[in-house]
Amino acid sequence: MSFVVGTAGHIDHGKSTLITALTGIDPDRLAEEKRRGMTIDLGFAHMTLPSGREIGIVDVPGHARFMRNMLAGAHGLDAVVLVVAADEGVMPQTREHLDIIDLLDVRRGLVALTKTDLVDEDWLALVTEEVRATINGTSLDGSKVIPVSAVTGAGLAQLTAALDALLEKSSLREDSGRPRLPIDRVFTMSGFGTVVTGTLVDGSLSVGEEMEVVPGGRLVRIRGLQRHNQKVQSVGPSNRVAANLSGIEKSELSRGDVLARRGALHGVRRIDATLRALASAAQPVRHGAELLLHTAAVEVACRTIVLDADEIAPGGSGWVQLYLERPIAAAAGDRFVLRAPSPAMTIAGGTFLDVAPRKHARHDSAVRESLARRAAGDVLQQELRKYPRGVTVQALLKATVAADADVATLDARRLGDWIFSHEAWRSITAHASEELTAYHGAHPLRSGMAREELRSRLGVSPASFAAVIEGLVQDGRVVERNGSLASPGHEVQLDEAGPQADLLRVLGAKPFTPPSLQEAMQQSGASEELVRALAERGDIVRVSDDVAFIKSAFDSAVAMVKEIVGINGSVTVAQLRDRMGASRRPVLALLEYLDALRVTRRVGDARLLR
Repeated sequence: MSFVVGTAGHIDHGKSTLITALTGIDPDRLAEEKRRGMTIDLGFAHMTLPSGREIGIVDVPGHARFMRNMLAGAHGLDAVVLVVAADEGVMPQTREHLDIIDLLDVRRGLVALTKTDLVDEDWLALVTEEVRATINGTSLDGSKVIPVSAVTGAGLAQLTAALDALLEKSSLREDSGRPRLPIDRVFTMSGFGTVVTGTLVDGSLSVGEEMEVVPGGRLVRIRGLQRHNQKVQSVGPSNRVAANLSGIEKSELSRGDVLARRGALHGVRRIDATLRALASAAQPVRHGAELLLHTAAVEVACRTIVLDADEIAPGGSGWVQLYLERPIAAAAGDRFVLRAPSPAMTIAGGTFLDVAPRKHARHDSAVRESLARRAAGDVLQQELRKYPRGVTVQALLKATVAADADVATLDARRLGDWIFSHEAWRSITAHASEELTAYHGAHPLRSGMAREELRSRLGVSPASFAAVIEGLVQDGRVVERNGSLASPGHEVQLDEAGPQADLLRVLGAKPFTPPSLQEAMQQSGASEELVRALAERGDIVRVSDDVAFIKSAFDSAVAMVKEIVGINGSVTVAQLRDRMGASRRPVLALLEYLDALRVTRRVGDARLLR
């Protein structure tokens, strides 16, 4: 079992010294850190607890100037050790680091009261009470406060045991099969090339896997993996990981990039979120405020759109849409922190609800209700609402990072691989009815609309159209006739007198030698629409663009074909022409029509029955 534990606390309160005393590893790796005796960037160590649990430790800088580095290391933690020096007590960065831990909702932690060798018992008791009052009401409320001294070793065993007991209550992070490695360090190693490190969340990595750097989409391959300075072939979530990558240079990577499976994440610039402003914030979160967003290991400028008010006051909460200066990799459910750039201060934080939202109108109750349902865990249903023309189940699950979610619980219409929200399905159904009604009004002699024309009018994709028609037929809103689509109540109404009767009379006057269809239409006054309707009803058989027989003549001619073939084994144009007493033109058109219907097949100059 493995966990990731981070430190937090004011500068010079002994975070790095404590880690060195616990692990034997000095997390300060930079020469400038050694020279100045101050942590500047993230440091890392690891240790095995008495139970055998292994932990990776992320040491963060305490100076206010390096807050962005602290925030880059505070993501993905299973627990935190808040470090407070007993000789100084709670200081400004103690409070700001605690605010960040609270906004990131890290709920397992301890307080290490360091440098106890410098104070007496009375002072230690006062500082302990101050610390307990400070963490009251935060995510670390009720956490143990353990006095320690890295110099004398006092309390180190108790701190280790307490951390072990704390993690015993922690469940292992689930492997969702969607690994994400937010990159917090990039460097090169001689003989190996590009190496990145980060805290692995949501899945596992293996040597040889192809991965994608998000944003940017650069494909890379994992050449090697290390966990706690040991080579491994694979590594699971809740681990500090170093990955040796091929196919990319150090200069092409930055802190904040994310290593993910190909296609699993996309760069995003607009995000819906729930936001909580710190009660201690010196200013509200105003609509349109330009702030700095920190999530995972990335820092990016953003504009904050407050959706249901003009501002979110200190201590308040609300819904926001964040417009980012550049794309980042993010997923729904990720925690974030907002800081004001000048004067630099932490003012708010929250949770991403939707990383691919539409632009919202402000003060819209429907938007607020949708976000509230999404925040309450109704993610699939709210994601489905974003697809007015339906979506495949696989794509829906992929968009919500919920591969094992139960779509059967959705209030939706499922048609094969496609799924439609009830609002979307009602809209499609109403639109289809309106279009068919209008079409029947414009073309009363046609039995229905061509399938592709209805698809185009509905605006649904070719991939989903078969499912849409299946649903419309099931609902009794559409019927299929002769390959076309119609409203259930639509019937072609033909006037048995007038041009219809005249056309049938003209074609039937010489049934086996009818005039060209164009001539017959001119003599009878019949329109192309009427000809189409008579053909669909079966009164006439149109064997070519310009040749049509009345139904009885066509049936008789087909019978003649079968009779001649029965006697001779085949039939030629000349044989059928002589039998029908017709000219070559209608006979040839008839035989080619029968070929097309696969009644006959041509062999040389003759036709055989199939």
